[in-house]
Amino acid sequence: MTAIDELLRRNAEFGNAVPGDRSTPQPSLHVAILTCMDARIRVFEIFGLLQGESHVLRNAGGVVTDDMVRSLALSQRKLGTREVLIVQHTSCGLNMVTEDGFKDELEEATGLRPTWAVEAFRDVNDSVRQSVERVRRSPYVPHTDLVRGFVYDVHTGKLTEAT
Repeated sequence: MTAIDELLRRNAEFGNAVPGDRSTPQPSLHVAILTCMDARIRVFEIFGLLQGESHVLRNAGGVVTDDMVRSLALSQRKLGTREVLIVQHTSCGLNMVTEDGFKDELEEATGLRPTWAVEAFRDVNDSVRQSVERVRRSPYVPHTDLVRGFVYDVHTGKLTEAT
């Protein structure tokens, strides 16, 4: 059985058992959470979220990229969110690569150098602060007064605000 087959089996068994409001695409808490794709970050469990309460945006590192700004702009301008919660984490895979090193590796393997930024970082607190500033300075995201950033400790589950 493949992983996809296993996920489809679980959906058939549990797919409709998740509590929450499915009646509208507008999140009832009016918040968007941007975080890393790391499988250890279980966003719904960490925040006790129900379906329909929040937009959850994920990418490698949980960094604010152009595509995340695109999603946040749509989330706020068309779907009513007003707050942005950025959550990056300890022991992130982006700590193990460098911008040029990874691009060199991809270029060697494919013959093409990526045009996109890897967004590798050394200090997660600095990365969170940079992502918060990117949202606050974006002309496309209208509600920037309630943007906050946190570091999630994957070993303890503790959230610490990056200041």
